[in-house]
Amino acid sequence: MRVLVVSAPQVTVRTSAPATPGGLGPALPAPGPAAPQGNAWRVGAQGERLTLGGQDAGGATLYLPPTPGSTVEISGRTYRGGVLLRAARGGVQAINVVDVEDYLRGVVASEMPASWPAPALAAQAVIARTYVAARINPRADYDTCATESCQVYGGVAAEKAQTDAAIRATAGQVVSYGGKAASTYFSSDSGGYTASSAEVWGNPAPYLIAQADPFSAGGPRARWRLEIPLARVQDIAARYGVRVGALKSVAVTRQSSSGRPQEITFAGASGSAKVSGADAGGFIRSLGAGSSRAVLTGLNPLVVEGTGQGHGVGLSQYGALGLARQGYDHLHMLGFYYPGTVLSVLAGTGASPVQPRLAAAGPLPGLSAASEVLAAAPAVAAPACTPEQGEALRAGEAPPAPAWVSE
Repeated sequence: MRVLVVSAPQVTVRTSAPATPGGLGPALPAPGPAAPQGNAWRVGAQGERLTLGGQDAGGATLYLPPTPGSTVEISGRTYRGGVLLRAARGGVQAINVVDVEDYLRGVVASEMPASWPAPALAAQAVIARTYVAARINPRADYDTCATESCQVYGGVAAEKAQTDAAIRATAGQVVSYGGKAASTYFSSDSGGYTASSAEVWGNPAPYLIAQADPFSAGGPRARWRLEIPLARVQDIAARYGVRVGALKSVAVTRQSSSGRPQEITFAGASGSAKVSGADAGGFIRSLGAGSSRAVLTGLNPLVVEGTGQGHGVGLSQYGALGLARQGYDHLHMLGFYYPGTVLSVLAGTGASPVQPRLAAAGPLPGLSAASEVLAAAPAVAAPACTPEQGEALRAGEAPPAPAWVSE
């Protein structure tokens, strides 16, 4: 797979491994007697061509392919695998070409504390793998990025023994729906009620629904309160097209079933206006709230009181923590937060090029969404992956990876 890790006017790459052509572009020269100190290559761009140490590099791309156990340092951070360098937008894109399971080692510990229970870490590993599976696109310049806009990917420095164990224990496992990788959105804390994808983004999915979540409790943002000066409220409202003169009142006039605003009415000296749909939640978050699951009172200041942290769609990380503490395994967590989905594995022939596909392993167990504390469920063993399935999506064999084929 291919991860955009740096986009900058200039990128520094350090490697001690000889480079051989890999099919994506000319090879990055192997360090030799003329190599810069510390084997650091300074890669820039001039127009649509790369430069190497200030000299024309011979094209728009340079490629250092991954080899078993290889690492590469890109602008001060070490990653497993290799690197593809591209001239783009007047600068350089550094794209880490890495095996999916090695990529996950730098992701899971960046998204969830490694000290959390193993079942919660296992759930995070599966949804992180599923996120990648849904985004591999051979027609794009890269599959995903390394920031919060995609999944936080910290490279080798982020790896932890506990999360590595969770990745191994769930090797190849993904969540699927209708024969395709599911959209496994997650957030820090649902605030006691998950949101549907329809109410947050306007895109419904049958497994991303609003439901009571009694397991998300005790997080640092379980309950919070903000006081916003009227002048700031007026300024933010204007960004959402509200032009009613001096504000007289701000009120939530319609909520979703999850308790998130779907319509906010503004009354002012020169009339009234409404902000509705996804913009209603956007207004709440623009006030500085970590979640749109909130109520509004007062005016100067406007008091915003709410629960949870994040958009609330899909898995709640603090909910996974609560479920783990009650004895549930990661399959029950996934079944609860993505109802109606199926556990699948990434399967391949082991030949080159790899032809990955989703092989169903069976429905995920569900949980009652009742508000009472549920009794611990017996552990369910995760389906084992074959050695061939474990070879799926080896990025170094045939990047970019082919599209999904549903079995």
